Amino acid sequence: MAAPKGPKAPDQLVFLLALVPYLLEQRVVDVATASAHFGVADAEVRDAVRLIATSGLPGSTGTYQPNDLFDIDWDSFEDDDVIVIVHHVAIEDAPRLSAREAAALIAGLQYLSATPENAGRAQLDSLLAKLTAGASATPTGLAVAPSESDAALELARAAVAEGRQLEFAYRNALGEQSRRRVDPIRIASLGADWYLQAYDHLREDLRNFRIDRMGDLVVTDEPVGDHGDRTLSDTLFHGSESDREVVVDVAPEALPLIADYLADAVEERVGDRLRVTLRVAHFHGLKRLVAGLPGLVTVVAPDEARAVVAAWAEAGRSAYDG
Repeated sequence: MAAPKGPKAPDQLVFLLALVPYLLEQRVVDVATASAHFGVADAEVRDAVRLIATSGLPGSTGTYQPNDLFDIDWDSFEDDDVIVIVHHVAIEDAPRLSAREAAALIAGLQYLSATPENAGRAQLDSLLAKLTAGASATPTGLAVAPSESDAALELARAAVAEGRQLEFAYRNALGEQSRRRVDPIRIASLGADWYLQAYDHLREDLRNFRIDRMGDLVVTDEPVGDHGDRTLSDTLFHGSESDREVVVDVAPEALPLIADYLADAVEERVGDRLRVTLRVAHFHGLKRLVAGLPGLVTVVAPDEARAVVAAWAEAGRSAYDG
């Protein structure tokens, strides 16, 4: 009977790449434990350890010196079948996140953890712990608390999944309140904002509702109707006859971020900016768009749109007076 063949070269390389960080993390581990962890034979682990001891990183002269190679505690390995790496190279040269970089990533993960679909996910918790431990310094403490809109988003998702009508109080961008009853179709996002796309029984048409402007949500027992003659567009926002057109100058790199608002594909170069026409339901909707892209979007026309944005910016500035 032929002897069993050893692992192929690519498989052996993958095994070695996984084995080295495992041994460094364990610090002291016996061969049996390591082989059980990776699901391989004891002899394969021993061969890999001997190969690790001949690996390293050549110095500036291009030759290997004693400190350029991995080294293990040979007495423990040969006598007790215990693996201890006493010298390793290159591993510490890997770049580490700064405290500010780690804090930024942690804040983003906490934001994801706060959404209903990610609540309690062990993978996110594990990644948060690794980012905290792997930073070059202790990251700044941050926390993202769940908001009221998270509960609204969860109910809206439930209504979509169950195919049931949804009732809620809605405040539009002008601050006007109304009670709506809709047939929910899907949930979509734009930047940090979540939207419910639904058939609005009040308007008798498809509408987008921003989740954070919805309140007092009730998932009813009524099933959604059949609106097969009405289809959602590929973009979150689609035009209507009542839309207002606004001319803006936008930085080229920010153009994809406002693609859903573009009235057409015509672009005109004005200095280092692109002049394009947007379609919005009302001028007050520009305030959030401009705030989300500070310094990247400038309203050019009409004058009424410029006045709305300017008044909003002045009101914000005046809040800091004194």
